[in-house]
Amino acid sequence: MAHHGNVQLTFVIVAPPELEAEGDRIFKNHAVWMEKTHHRDGDKALLVYDVSKVAELSNPMDPTSAPTGNTVFILAEIYASPAGIEDHFEQANSNWEEFENFKKWMGACQVSITPCAPVVHSLW
Repeated sequence: MAHHGNVQLTFVIVAPPELEAEGDRIFKNHAVWMEKTHHRDGDKALLVYDVSKVAELSNPMDPTSAPTGNTVFILAEIYASPAGIEDHFEQANSNWEEFENFKKWMGACQVSITPCAPVVHSLW
C-alpha cells in the first residue's frame, strides 16, 4: 500500500551500550500501548508502525565496518493525516505510563526527531 499524501513521524535514537536494554524495554511497552490506543480508521489512523534496531557502524556507508558499540533504534509511524500525529502526542502525554521514562532515556541518547513529514514518494 502506497502512503503518498500521508504523514510520517520518525525517531532515530542512538543509545550507548548501557542503555540498550532500557530501549528494548520501552519499545516493547510502546508497541503494546500503540496497539491498544491508536486509531485504525479515519483521519487519525495509524497506517504503519515499525521499530527497527541495529548496531551503529563506524562507517554507515560500509556495512562491513566495525560497530561502535552503540545501538540505533528507529521508530517509524505513518498516519493518515496530521490529526493522527496530534492524537498520538496527546495520548502519549495523557495515558502512556512510560512516556516520562521514554523522554528521560532519550535525554541520555543521541536523538533525531521528525514529527510530521509529508510522504512525497511511496511504493506499493
